[in-house]
Amino acid sequence: MTVSYTLKVADAKFGGFSKLLFRWKGSIYKLLYREFMVFCLLYSFISVIYRCVLNMEQQEMFERLARHCNKFAKLIPMSFVLGFYVTQAFQRWWGQYTSFPLPDNLMMVVSGNVHGTDERGRLLRRTLMRYANLSSVLILRSISTRVRKRFPTLEDIVEAGFMTSEELKKLNHLYSDFNKYWMPLAWFANLASNARKEGRVKDDIALRLLMDELNNYRSKCSMLFHYDWISIPLVYTQVVTVAVYSFFTFCLIGRQFVKPEKPEEKVVDLYVPIFTLLEFFFYAGWLKVGELIINPFGEDDDDFETNQLIDRNIQVSMLAVDDMHQSLPPLEKDKYWVDKGPSYPLANTKPVFMGSTHDMRILEDVNEESVPIPKTQMLAINVWPTTHKVKKQKSKSLQQLCLCCRSTCKGERCRHEQPSKSSVLSPQQQQNMTIQHVCQEQLLGSPETTGPANQDP
Repeated sequence: MTVSYTLKVADAKFGGFSKLLFRWKGSIYKLLYREFMVFCLLYSFISVIYRCVLNMEQQEMFERLARHCNKFAKLIPMSFVLGFYVTQAFQRWWGQYTSFPLPDNLMMVVSGNVHGTDERGRLLRRTLMRYANLSSVLILRSISTRVRKRFPTLEDIVEAGFMTSEELKKLNHLYSDFNKYWMPLAWFANLASNARKEGRVKDDIALRLLMDELNNYRSKCSMLFHYDWISIPLVYTQVVTVAVYSFFTFCLIGRQFVKPEKPEEKVVDLYVPIFTLLEFFFYAGWLKVGELIINPFGEDDDDFETNQLIDRNIQVSMLAVDDMHQSLPPLEKDKYWVDKGPSYPLANTKPVFMGSTHDMRILEDVNEESVPIPKTQMLAINVWPTTHKVKKQKSKSLQQLCLCCRSTCKGERCRHEQPSKSSVLSPQQQQNMTIQHVCQEQLLGSPETTGPANQDP
């Protein structure tokens, strides 16, 4: 059975994961304790031989061998090899879980689109969902050891009620060298077409919806079969296994306590190699994790509960298409017909999140002098594309206005307002200047041409 510990870690507390360290079922201790005991016994055996059996000359040879093994054992890239392997195995494990065929979407479509409250309509809906569940039983029987033990033969499936005797004859009559899990889905498609001809399925859109959900269901069954067929390449699994076992074989000799090469060196003699045992626990445990999740359709503690899923699927699908078909509760006004929102106890009310800047207050710096911002009239911006010629004309008129404004800011009078005594303009020039001045005021709305600074004293 899958081990669930979600409730234990619902809240992050001090030492929250420490509660999980003392569980046995589904733990790393249960998977690793045999290998751990073998490693400890071998290490102790070699240590006793070195300390009590070998003479001085043999001890010197063993010390040279131990230093040599410890030096070259570090060249094995344990972290890289194991990390990449477990990552690929975990992705494969999650992909197999998401590919498990669940009939929930299919049963909703069947219940809503295959009509008829009589015995014929009920028989159609139940048969359609039984075909879908039969297909998942056939594919799981091919990949899961638990389902295979539950249904050793096809006659056991008939006895369980997933298939009739006539359907078994049809299944055996069709010869194929490959897995025939897809045959009940073909029966589903043909039966849905007959229901459309009978008028049980109202239109072709509803039939198309049935076929789409059926294809999604079939694709998941197919993915489970391909996950079982195509595994992680065997060579990589062998590389990881050889790397781990060879590394700790060298550690049995290389991590032994030996006399230092220089007599003046002081080394602590630990009879129990704590750090070597922790290293074995981590790396060998990592390998066990990959071994556990590479095929989740076995009988380990954390493998998928395939039999329970089969029972759940057949029960839920039959309830949806039979007992719940057109069985609706009476329509009543709900509690919030007048009250527009749910009510909570006052002690549990929390402020509604309105945005991170909702409560921000902008404070002005008192040290900064307030500079009055002149209220100028904004120029209208044309968002439509204009030709090059029009842009050139507008830029020229703005340039003329800027010259006028620049002279106004300097405290000088505009030339077109009051000509100097030395310059005498002709009547035609005065008329053109007046027309240009009025157009600039009307079109551009420049405040400099109408402000008090440009008025005659």
